[in-house]
Amino acid sequence: MNKKNVFLWSLVIALGGFLFGFDTAVISGAEQSIQKYWDLNTVQHGLTVSIALIGTVTGALLGAIPSDRLGRKKTLYLIAFLYFISSLGTAFSTNWYIFLFFRFIGGFGVGASSVTAPIYISEISPADRRGKLVGLFQFNVVLGIVVSYFSNYLISLTGGNSWRLMLGIQSIPSAIFFLLLRFVPESPRWLIMKKGKVEEAREIFKIINPATADTIINEIQQTDKQEKELLQTDPLFSKRYRTPVMLAILFAAFNQVSGINAIIYYSPRIFEMTGLGTSSSLLSTAGLGAINFTFTLLAMNFIDRVGRRTLMLIGSFGLIVTLAMVSYSFYKENFSGWAVPVFLFIYIAFFAFSQGAVIWVFISEIFPNQVRAKGQTLGSTTHWIMAAFIAFSFPYLAEKAGGGNTFLFFCIMMCIQLIFVWKIMPETKGKSLEQIEHTLVLH
Repeated sequence: MNKKNVFLWSLVIALGGFLFGFDTAVISGAEQSIQKYWDLNTVQHGLTVSIALIGTVTGALLGAIPSDRLGRKKTLYLIAFLYFISSLGTAFSTNWYIFLFFRFIGGFGVGASSVTAPIYISEISPADRRGKLVGLFQFNVVLGIVVSYFSNYLISLTGGNSWRLMLGIQSIPSAIFFLLLRFVPESPRWLIMKKGKVEEAREIFKIINPATADTIINEIQQTDKQEKELLQTDPLFSKRYRTPVMLAILFAAFNQVSGINAIIYYSPRIFEMTGLGTSSSLLSTAGLGAINFTFTLLAMNFIDRVGRRTLMLIGSFGLIVTLAMVSYSFYKENFSGWAVPVFLFIYIAFFAFSQGAVIWVFISEIFPNQVRAKGQTLGSTTHWIMAAFIAFSFPYLAEKAGGGNTFLFFCIMMCIQLIFVWKIMPETKGKSLEQIEHTLVLH
């Protein structure tokens, strides 16, 4: 088995995750300056922050179309281009509406990336390493977040219109991603399923693992034939696929009602609500990113050993406790200050070790080959619709309901998630994509 090639291909594709994370979090350091620059009211400000998520929903919703028609690789080229023009466009905008347009374009790239990149990596990965390799995508998402936090902090020290440089610097990794894509092959499963190019796919599978290439191709051809026949009568939203559809929707929804994107987008504001100064808030935000990065890396080393479900059980308990303590800290004014950052640091650790590491792996595994792009689209779209709703409503909720009630809501949602993981979520570790299909899909 040529582990080095598969790892390098996965690493290049996962750079799309780095840009995903950077684009998602970079606004946290700029949002207050942007609000002042254009003198935005609360609703306009919420739209400015969440417009990228609206683009993300659109990109996730439409991501399966180019991924299936053009191929995974060409779609990733388009995504890299979108990241590049979005970063430069937002950095040089002097008109609020033009700024919104370019933030929307960047969000579209994030949504399409959340569909295409995990699919690609899952389709080239051996079953015993798939969790760790697809986890590279989430690892890079987190790396992008932590780099954006530290970048924001350092750039903020320059003063002036530092928010423009915060947003524009993303053009550099975007260009690098675009150039590196030429060194990865097309997904061999896509070549067989959509183009019938079996021999071209065979050469790629031989690079991955010569010993299993023919066996995997035979498995793919058998399930592909069955799925094509059944797709004529059984679309994605049919009784046949009800289990993976239900799992994808619930898993993606729970991921967001944990409050993670509210914390990523508004962490400086949350910390300032507890009495910390602006500089301390930005530095605390960078600390959140560092912990997220560390525990995502740790989770990657456990996800194929102990399984997806075990990580989710551990994480659910941890999120419930930490969110309850954050809520309590806001209720007790003399218990705030540094208490909220400390509990949020622990919260991020549990999130990164569970939901953060598992979501894109799990959703990319549970759908059959023929509908995987559509299934990934469903999961990603659900995820980003919920993220957009949370990001748009958080400033209003925090102002009207207060931090205590807002974080109590997130805590209650995690109690419900614990029941879902305990009673419903299946384990997928160590199984081929075709074996998972036979387990979860009605035949």
